[in-house]
Amino acid sequence: MGKVYIVGAGPGDPDLITVKGLRCIEKADVILYDRLVNKELLSYAKPEADLIYCGKLPNYHTMKQETINTFLIKYAKKGKVVTRLKGGDPFVFGRGGEEAEALAKQSIPFEIIPGISAGIAAPAYAGIPVTHRDASASFAIVTGHRKEDAEEEVKWESLAKGVDTLAVYMGVSNLPYICEQLIKHGKDQSTPAAIIEWGTTSMQRTVTGTLGTIIDVARKEKIQNPSMIIIGEVVRFREKIHWFEKQAENAYPVSGVL
Repeated sequence: MGKVYIVGAGPGDPDLITVKGLRCIEKADVILYDRLVNKELLSYAKPEADLIYCGKLPNYHTMKQETINTFLIKYAKKGKVVTRLKGGDPFVFGRGGEEAEALAKQSIPFEIIPGISAGIAAPAYAGIPVTHRDASASFAIVTGHRKEDAEEEVKWESLAKGVDTLAVYMGVSNLPYICEQLIKHGKDQSTPAAIIEWGTTSMQRTVTGTLGTIIDVARKEKIQNPSMIIIGEVVRFREKIHWFEKQAENAYPVSGVL
Protein backbone atom coordinates (compact mmCIF):
# COMPACT_ATOMS: atom_id res chain seq x y z
CA MET A 1 0.00 0.00 0.00
CA GLY A 2 1.24 3.46 -0.90
CA LYS A 3 0.45 6.77 0.75
CA VAL A 4 -1.22 10.02 -0.29
CA TYR A 5 -0.05 13.50 0.72
CA ILE A 6 -2.68 16.21 0.32
CA VAL A 7 -0.47 19.27 0.03
CA GLY A 8 -1.16 23.00 0.01
CA ALA A 9 1.14 24.62 -2.55
CA GLY A 10 0.55 28.13 -1.24
CA PRO A 11 -1.02 31.17 -2.91
CA GLY A 12 1.08 31.56 -6.07
CA ASP A 13 4.59 32.67 -5.18
CA PRO A 14 6.51 29.35 -5.35
CA ASP A 15 8.74 30.43 -2.46
CA LEU A 16 5.73 30.33 -0.15
CA ILE A 17 5.32 26.56 -0.17
CA THR A 18 6.27 24.90 3.12
CA VAL A 19 9.44 22.83 3.50
CA LYS A 20 7.34 19.72 4.10
CA GLY A 21 5.20 20.44 1.06
CA LEU A 22 8.31 20.69 -1.11
CA ARG A 23 9.59 17.37 0.23
CA CYS A 24 6.30 15.75 -0.72
CA ILE A 25 6.79 16.94 -4.31
CA GLU A 26 10.36 15.66 -4.40
CA LYS A 27 9.53 12.13 -3.24
CA ALA A 28 6.27 11.60 -5.15
CA ASP A 29 5.82 8.89 -7.77
CA VAL A 30 2.60 10.57 -8.92
CA ILE A 31 1.56 14.22 -8.61
CA LEU A 32 -2.01 15.34 -9.27
CA TYR A 33 -1.94 19.14 -9.45
CA ASP A 34 -4.49 21.92 -9.75
CA ARG A 35 -4.74 24.96 -12.04
CA LEU A 36 -3.51 27.55 -9.54
CA VAL A 37 -0.41 25.61 -8.51
CA ASN A 38 2.70 27.49 -9.68
CA LYS A 39 4.24 25.25 -12.36
CA GLU A 40 7.75 26.07 -11.11
CA LEU A 41 7.06 23.73 -8.21
CA LEU A 42 6.72 20.78 -10.59
CA SER A 43 10.40 21.16 -11.51
CA TYR A 44 11.22 19.66 -8.09
CA ALA A 45 9.51 16.40 -9.02
CA LYS A 46 11.52 13.29 -9.86
CA PRO A 47 12.15 12.99 -13.62
CA GLU A 48 10.21 9.72 -13.69
CA ALA A 49 7.23 11.02 -11.71
CA ASP A 50 3.82 11.02 -13.39
CA LEU A 51 2.36 14.55 -13.49
CA ILE A 52 -1.42 14.63 -13.87
CA TYR A 53 -3.27 17.91 -14.41
CA CYS A 54 -6.72 18.06 -12.85
CA GLY A 55 -7.39 21.79 -12.72
CA LYS A 56 -10.76 23.47 -12.60
CA LEU A 57 -11.98 26.68 -14.18
CA PRO A 58 -15.24 28.39 -13.22
CA ASN A 59 -17.97 26.31 -14.87
CA TYR A 60 -15.43 23.93 -16.44
CA HIS A 61 -13.67 21.01 -14.79
CA THR A 62 -10.83 19.19 -16.55
CA MET A 63 -11.47 16.27 -14.22
CA LYS A 64 -14.46 15.67 -11.97
CA GLN A 65 -13.86 15.39 -8.24
CA GLU A 66 -15.00 11.77 -8.23
CA THR A 67 -12.39 10.96 -10.89
CA ILE A 68 -9.66 12.66 -8.86
CA ASN A 69 -10.65 10.59 -5.82
CA THR A 70 -10.52 7.43 -7.93
CA PHE A 71 -7.00 8.24 -9.18
CA LEU A 72 -5.73 8.88 -5.66
CA ILE A 73 -7.09 5.54 -4.50
CA LYS A 74 -5.89 3.64 -7.58
CA TYR A 75 -2.28 4.84 -7.42
CA ALA A 76 -2.06 4.39 -3.65
CA LYS A 77 -3.28 0.81 -3.96
CA LYS A 78 -0.48 0.22 -6.48
CA GLY A 79 2.02 1.15 -3.77
CA LYS A 80 2.82 4.61 -5.13
CA VAL A 81 3.70 7.74 -3.17
CA VAL A 82 1.03 10.17 -4.35
CA THR A 83 1.11 13.94 -3.85
CA ARG A 84 -2.14 15.78 -4.38
CA LEU A 85 -0.97 19.35 -4.96
CA LYS A 86 -3.50 22.12 -4.41
CA GLY A 87 -3.30 25.90 -4.57
CA GLY A 88 -3.41 27.65 -1.21
CA ASP A 89 -4.46 25.38 1.64
CA PRO A 90 -6.20 22.07 0.86
CA PHE A 91 -8.81 22.56 3.58
CA VAL A 92 -9.77 26.12 2.60
CA PHE A 93 -12.23 25.81 -0.29
CA GLY A 94 -9.92 23.18 -1.78
CA ARG A 95 -12.11 20.08 -1.35
CA GLY A 96 -9.26 18.44 0.52
CA GLY A 97 -11.68 17.23 3.15
CA GLU A 98 -13.66 15.28 0.54
CA GLU A 99 -10.50 13.65 -0.78
CA ALA A 100 -9.39 12.70 2.73
CA GLU A 101 -12.82 11.17 3.35
CA ALA A 102 -12.55 9.07 0.19
CA LEU A 103 -9.10 7.83 1.23
CA ALA A 104 -10.20 7.06 4.79
CA LYS A 105 -13.14 5.06 3.47
CA GLN A 106 -10.68 2.84 1.57
CA SER A 107 -8.28 2.64 4.57
CA ILE A 108 -5.52 4.33 2.56
CA PRO A 109 -2.82 6.11 4.61
CA PHE A 110 -2.68 9.86 4.04
CA GLU A 111 -1.30 13.08 5.48
CA ILE A 112 -2.56 16.65 5.22
CA ILE A 113 0.15 19.25 4.60
CA PRO A 114 -1.31 22.73 5.22
CA GLY A 115 -0.43 25.60 2.90
CA ILE A 116 -0.53 29.38 3.13
CA SER A 117 -3.98 30.45 2.01
CA ALA A 118 -4.54 33.30 -0.44
CA GLY A 119 -6.99 34.88 1.99
CA ILE A 120 -4.05 35.85 4.18
CA ALA A 121 -1.17 35.96 1.69
CA ALA A 122 -2.75 38.04 -1.09
CA PRO A 123 -3.73 40.92 1.21
CA ALA A 124 -0.32 40.73 2.92
CA TYR A 125 1.37 41.19 -0.47
CA ALA A 126 -1.01 44.10 -1.12
CA GLY A 127 -0.13 45.79 2.18
CA ILE A 128 -3.41 44.88 3.89
CA PRO A 129 -3.29 43.19 7.30
CA VAL A 130 -6.42 41.07 7.83
CA THR A 131 -6.32 41.91 11.54
CA HIS A 132 -4.96 45.01 13.26
CA ARG A 133 -5.15 46.13 16.86
CA ASP A 134 -6.64 49.47 15.84
CA ALA A 135 -9.06 48.27 13.16
CA SER A 136 -9.96 44.58 13.15
CA ALA A 137 -10.36 41.99 15.88
CA SER A 138 -12.11 39.42 13.69
CA PHE A 139 -11.57 37.90 10.27
CA ALA A 140 -13.71 35.55 8.17
CA ILE A 141 -13.11 33.71 4.92
CA VAL A 142 -16.13 33.41 2.67
CA THR A 143 -16.92 31.69 -0.60
CA GLY A 144 -18.12 34.06 -3.29
CA HIS A 145 -19.17 31.16 -5.51
CA ARG A 146 -22.92 30.87 -5.83
CA LYS A 147 -25.06 28.32 -7.61
CA GLU A 148 -28.07 29.68 -9.43
CA ASP A 149 -31.41 28.85 -7.80
CA ALA A 150 -29.62 27.17 -4.89
CA GLU A 151 -30.45 27.89 -1.27
CA GLU A 152 -28.26 30.64 0.18
CA GLU A 153 -25.28 29.07 1.97
CA VAL A 154 -23.63 32.23 3.28
CA LYS A 155 -25.05 33.97 6.35
CA TRP A 156 -24.64 37.51 5.07
CA GLU A 157 -26.32 39.19 8.04
CA SER A 158 -23.86 37.62 10.48
CA LEU A 159 -20.92 38.61 8.29
CA ALA A 160 -22.16 42.16 7.76
CA LYS A 161 -22.74 42.86 11.44
CA GLY A 162 -20.37 40.54 13.29
CA VAL A 163 -17.05 40.39 11.41
CA ASP A 164 -14.52 43.19 10.93
CA THR A 165 -12.60 41.85 7.90
CA LEU A 166 -13.97 39.64 5.12
CA ALA A 167 -11.83 37.73 2.63
CA VAL A 168 -14.03 36.54 -0.22
CA TYR A 169 -12.72 33.75 -2.46
CA MET A 170 -13.99 33.12 -6.01
CA GLY A 171 -16.20 36.19 -5.86
CA VAL A 172 -15.41 38.41 -8.85
CA SER A 173 -18.26 37.17 -11.04
CA ASN A 174 -20.70 37.58 -8.14
CA LEU A 175 -19.32 40.90 -6.86
CA PRO A 176 -22.58 42.85 -7.37
CA TYR A 177 -24.52 40.24 -5.39
CA ILE A 178 -21.93 40.15 -2.60
CA CYS A 179 -21.94 43.94 -2.19
CA GLU A 180 -25.73 44.04 -2.37
CA GLN A 181 -26.11 41.43 0.38
CA LEU A 182 -23.62 43.08 2.72
CA ILE A 183 -25.18 46.53 2.31
CA LYS A 184 -28.69 45.08 2.64
CA HIS A 185 -27.73 43.47 5.94
CA GLY A 186 -26.16 46.54 7.49
CA LYS A 187 -22.61 46.99 6.18
CA ASP A 188 -21.92 50.65 5.45
CA GLN A 189 -21.45 51.53 1.77
CA SER A 190 -18.36 53.53 2.72
CA THR A 191 -16.58 50.43 4.07
CA PRO A 192 -13.19 50.15 2.30
CA ALA A 193 -12.78 47.29 -0.17
CA ALA A 194 -9.94 45.91 -2.27
CA ILE A 195 -9.57 43.28 -4.96
CA ILE A 196 -6.22 41.57 -5.45
CA GLU A 197 -5.81 39.80 -8.80
CA TRP A 198 -3.19 37.04 -9.10
CA GLY A 199 -2.01 37.75 -5.55
CA THR A 200 1.64 37.05 -4.60
CA THR A 201 2.66 36.57 -8.25
CA SER A 202 4.45 38.84 -10.72
CA MET A 203 1.02 39.52 -12.27
CA GLN A 204 -0.47 40.88 -9.04
CA ARG A 205 -2.79 43.88 -9.42
CA THR A 206 -4.68 45.58 -6.61
CA VAL A 207 -7.62 47.94 -6.93
CA THR A 208 -9.38 49.69 -4.07
CA GLY A 209 -12.65 51.47 -3.43
CA THR A 210 -15.58 51.13 -1.08
CA LEU A 211 -18.42 48.67 -0.83
CA GLY A 212 -20.44 51.17 -2.82
CA THR A 213 -17.87 51.80 -5.58
CA ILE A 214 -15.79 48.63 -5.93
CA ILE A 215 -18.10 47.11 -8.57
CA ASP A 216 -17.48 50.03 -10.95
CA VAL A 217 -13.76 50.02 -10.15
CA ALA A 218 -13.48 46.30 -10.94
CA ARG A 219 -15.34 46.73 -14.23
CA LYS A 220 -13.22 49.71 -15.26
CA GLU A 221 -9.97 47.87 -14.51
CA LYS A 222 -11.26 44.59 -16.03
CA ILE A 223 -10.45 42.57 -12.91
CA GLN A 224 -10.78 38.82 -13.43
CA ASN A 225 -10.29 35.59 -11.52
CA PRO A 226 -8.29 34.46 -9.69
CA SER A 227 -8.87 37.36 -7.33
CA MET A 228 -9.28 37.87 -3.60
CA ILE A 229 -11.81 40.41 -2.33
CA ILE A 230 -11.00 42.08 1.01
CA ILE A 231 -13.67 44.14 2.75
CA GLY A 232 -13.04 46.08 5.95
CA GLU A 233 -11.31 49.05 7.56
CA VAL A 234 -7.94 47.28 7.28
CA VAL A 235 -7.87 48.13 3.56
CA ARG A 236 -6.95 51.71 4.59
CA PHE A 237 -3.51 50.51 5.74
CA ARG A 238 -2.54 49.70 2.14
CA GLU A 239 -1.75 53.35 1.49
CA LYS A 240 0.98 53.25 4.15
CA ILE A 241 2.38 49.73 3.95
CA HIS A 242 1.96 48.41 0.41
CA TRP A 243 5.31 46.98 -0.63
CA PHE A 244 5.15 44.19 -3.19
CA GLU A 245 3.87 46.07 -6.21
CA LYS A 246 6.17 48.99 -5.35
CA GLN A 247 9.08 46.53 -5.27
CA ALA A 248 8.08 45.15 -8.68
CA GLU A 249 7.87 48.67 -10.15
CA ASN A 250 11.37 49.51 -8.92
CA ALA A 251 12.94 46.25 -10.08
CA TYR A 252 15.27 46.42 -13.07
CA PRO A 253 14.16 44.32 -16.04
CA VAL A 254 16.57 41.49 -16.78
CA SER A 255 17.15 42.80 -20.31
CA GLY A 256 18.32 46.11 -18.87
CA VAL A 257 20.95 44.51 -16.66
CA LEU A 258 22.68 42.34 -19.23
